Amino acid sequence: MGKIIGITGGIASGKSTVTNFLRKKGYQVVDADAVVHQLQKPDGRLYQVLVQHFGQEIILENRELNRPLLASLIFSNPEEREWSKQTQGEIIREELVALRDQLTQTEAIFFMDIPLLFEQNYATWFDETWLVYVNYDIQLERFMKRDQLSKEVVESRLATQWSLDEKKKFASHILDNNGSRDQLVSQVVKLLEGGDSCARD
Repeated sequence: MGKIIGITGGIASGKSTVTNFLRKKGYQVVDADAVVHQLQKPDGRLYQVLVQHFGQEIILENRELNRPLLASLIFSNPEEREWSKQTQGEIIREELVALRDQLTQTEAIFFMDIPLLFEQNYATWFDETWLVYVNYDIQLERFMKRDQLSKEVVESRLATQWSLDEKKKFASHILDNNGSRDQLVSQVVKLLEGGDSCARD
């Protein structure tokens, strides 16, 4: 059976830098966000469930989902957030299980990038969990810049997830992304080589 490593972090913490590097090195990386995106395409499993729940207003003229509207409907309402977590979460988990079981047959080691890894109880799937960590202020700044959002909107979105400091308590290894890209990548290289310099205390 293959070794499975879970990668997580927060919005704009730098997970994609890590996963892009791993792919370049030839590793298989399952991207939970990409799986969700696929499921939310017209006639995908999540697309159907979301349209049924929120109605036609979330569909654009090209039949794609209006993602900014969908995000605001879910993030601004605790009940909708809970509904989304339960309903979408179950379908996403089923899809990820299928991908995990498939890769276990063919890969000696592979990675799964799951933003809500700890929040949604995926940790037991993995031999190790890697957390891409960044200080809150830096995360806030990067998120605002990346998505062109106001500080208030960014703060309220971040408040819906566990903080990175909270996740730190559960991760096997912490990748510190407060520095440069090269510094982050060098920590990944050490972990791949079996070094424990990034292991948490």
